[in-house]
Amino acid sequence: MSLIEPRTLKGFRDYLPETMIPRERLMETARRVYRSFGFLPIDTPALEYEEILVGKGGAESDKQLYRFEDHGGRRVALRFDLTVPLARFVAQHHNDLGLPFKRYHIGNVWRGENTQRGRYREFVQCDFDTIGSTSIAVDIETGLVVHELLRAIGFERFEIRVNDRRVLNGVLERAGLAEHAVPVLRALDKLDKIGPEKVAEEMASTAGASAAQARAILELAQASGTNAQVLERVRPLVAGTERGEAGIASLATLLGAMDAAGVPESRLRLDLSIARGLDYYTGTIYETVLSDLPGIGSICSGGRYDDLASLYTKEKLPGIGASLGLDRLLAAMEELGLIDARRASAPLFLAYFDEARLADYQALAMRLRAAGIGVEFYPEPRKLGAQLKYADRRGFRHALIVGEDEWKTGQAQLKDLARQSSAVVPLGAGLVDALARALAE
Repeated sequence: MSLIEPRTLKGFRDYLPETMIPRERLMETARRVYRSFGFLPIDTPALEYEEILVGKGGAESDKQLYRFEDHGGRRVALRFDLTVPLARFVAQHHNDLGLPFKRYHIGNVWRGENTQRGRYREFVQCDFDTIGSTSIAVDIETGLVVHELLRAIGFERFEIRVNDRRVLNGVLERAGLAEHAVPVLRALDKLDKIGPEKVAEEMASTAGASAAQARAILELAQASGTNAQVLERVRPLVAGTERGEAGIASLATLLGAMDAAGVPESRLRLDLSIARGLDYYTGTIYETVLSDLPGIGSICSGGRYDDLASLYTKEKLPGIGASLGLDRLLAAMEELGLIDARRASAPLFLAYFDEARLADYQALAMRLRAAGIGVEFYPEPRKLGAQLKYADRRGFRHALIVGEDEWKTGQAQLKDLARQSSAVVPLGAGLVDALARALAE
């Protein structure tokens, strides 16, 4: 029997411990921030009926769907994001949930798209959404969550870019392109990737936009200046359009509230070029880029979608939310040298010397764990050098050494592997406090 070559599919990847540890740390940070704003956890199936997902994100998303017929003859598909399943979930359970409903969801999604830096065909999204309110308060809160999330992860240099689909629709209405809004906005969403000339060409080929119409939209999209200056510049361009004027008023309120909440303008920019490629957005839209690595693209995006749940229920269930692109952010952090490559999940390494004292070692480790100090106990009584080499390779900074003499004297050695120094700590009542101080340094 020939061996099967161990390999992964293109666009999919394995995660070694040194990659999984920072991934889990980011997920824990996201959960902590989401909960601090009152969001609740949910989960939905990875596999949905095909009709639930098809046509909800646009033609491009439909092309990327992994879909097939299961053993029961049902047409099914893997979820391509967490927002469409949320709309189905809320339509199905809203009577039990109560509105407004604030949820977060961290889970895998699948898209059969071309792979590139920081983008895979299976990846994790960390979503949060508020369903059941059209209040500008939740639009503002969405931006505040994104801001606090990036800061909690450790970033200070980032830019949250905000726009409103209604402003874009108002401009299109004035330009005579309202009936072609979807292809125009899809083209505009590619501005950073393909440049203004290619965007104009796509507008002409997909929406029949004239050179003058494309030029007017691109001029608006490339408006620069302070947030207040950009806002004033666009006011006359949407004057007389109900949706456009509503979008301007909403943006003005949002920008003022974010400023009052302590978000500096250096981190919040009104960007009339962002449209978000998914068709279901109807109002406020967000994209977030890292100032030190803008080329990797948006690492936290989202917006308002007031009509998505209407596909599944007659109840009015407006929503807004955003998603942290975990794998793209990790790729950025790796490139910026911000990932700690340790393979240790516990902070303390406990060496094993005296084979006759196995039960005592295990009891010591459990005492420390009960006190809140994670411990990895080496399973074999090897030479100290071999054990410390293992600990260093795993990324441990501290190792607790308890040999025959230490058991007798009640005094252990605590080695700092990074500084190559050691200190004496008591094995008795003062051990936990001594270790806690050392680990906190």
